[in-house]
Amino acid sequence: MDILLTHGYFLYEDPKELQIMKPYPPLGILYICSHLRQKGLQAEVFDSTFSSRQDLWNFLKEGPPSILGIYANLMTRPNVVEILRVAKDLGWQTVVGGPEPSAYVQEYLAAGADVVVIGEGEITLEELVPALQSHALDKLRNIDGIAFQAPDGSVVRTKPREQIKDIDAQPWPARELIDMSRYVEVWRTHHGMGSVSLITARGCPYHCKWCSHEVFGKTHRRRKPVSVADELEWLINRYQPQMAWMADDVFTIHHGWLFQYATELKRRGLKLPFECISRADRLNLQVVETLAEMGCFRVWIGSESGSQRILDAMERGVTVEEVQTAVALCRSVGIQTGMFLMWGYEGEEMSDIEATVEHVKNTDPDIFFTTVAYPIKGTPYFSEVADRVEGLKLWSASSDREFRIRNRHSRQFYKFADKLLRSAVELKRLEPKADADDAQLAALRNGIAEARAGLQATRTEVEA
Repeated sequence: MDILLTHGYFLYEDPKELQIMKPYPPLGILYICSHLRQKGLQAEVFDSTFSSRQDLWNFLKEGPPSILGIYANLMTRPNVVEILRVAKDLGWQTVVGGPEPSAYVQEYLAAGADVVVIGEGEITLEELVPALQSHALDKLRNIDGIAFQAPDGSVVRTKPREQIKDIDAQPWPARELIDMSRYVEVWRTHHGMGSVSLITARGCPYHCKWCSHEVFGKTHRRRKPVSVADELEWLINRYQPQMAWMADDVFTIHHGWLFQYATELKRRGLKLPFECISRADRLNLQVVETLAEMGCFRVWIGSESGSQRILDAMERGVTVEEVQTAVALCRSVGIQTGMFLMWGYEGEEMSDIEATVEHVKNTDPDIFFTTVAYPIKGTPYFSEVADRVEGLKLWSASSDREFRIRNRHSRQFYKFADKLLRSAVELKRLEPKADADDAQLAALRNGIAEARAGLQATRTEVEA
């Protein structure tokens, strides 16, 4: 074996996911694995999702030690740091990549990584694996898109790796190297529908300040509709799923492509229910009608705020009205909508919170989720608040999600904002119903009053 790839996510250690149980395979490392195999390298995958740390330690101990490549993101950082330590102790050479390591090169090198891969990993690892096997440090300097530590202790960063222009030329993810059927069955067991995932494009060209573009940059590279239809048809025949997740950043970004893809699916008689993410400004009547014909049952939209002032500060490039129109269009053709919302972005005031509450009440998506904004290192948002950012734990035991921003409202304040939002939306939904329960309505009104009082009481409380 030339290289072992893993990702350090252990589902059975994740209490939230154990409640949700909607896992998907790590397509990123499966793409890298299939590329390396196509180039003649012996690449294997240890899929940690349904495994345990001890399973991975045992696998590494069995050896013989080779090269271990680990995908890392902000959620798995503590796990990846531990994997690096164990692997180094057992004699493995170590490489880390993914959306986080390029923002924390020195930290990952100090934690035990021999090389940090910056950007897309396929071609970089194709060149890096032979170089590491030869133990020739001078060869590393000629490989684009990496960082490593020189003998004098300095960190060497090579020039950026050019991105893959023709992603159609890349082989499909090496799903057959993992227990793919288990993912489908977990979905089927817990939700009555087995699900698969696939990617039709790489990158997002938009400029949202809080969003990381560390791997794909601000690009948008599309596969041909026929290629995607081929993969979907193969997935249907191989795993018999009842639905799919289109794992693109913005599935509807290119309308011409979407219409061609829909035509190709119709020609083949393929119609698998699916959900996807879109921007509100990339939805119109023709698009949502096409999505419905293809079998789309839910579109997720990043609304973030009901305040145009905050949306503009984020550089979202959409309006509140566009979000409301997009949700109404989806509803008109029978497509559910999910909405992502963000509290606490820089400059948010009580009036912006109230605007968000009114926005969600009036828009009435089928589902909405909230989060408190957190600055990811490497993003413009992080740069804006960097002088006020503080972590609560050691870097190796935390994540960017745990950053605190001095002088921002307390977490308790945003809990009251959440309570206000959810109570107000539910009351708006129930009030018109003739059979609405009076006690439930009264409880919601009390909840709104309590939330407003809580917001006022905690208005002056700030993060430490």
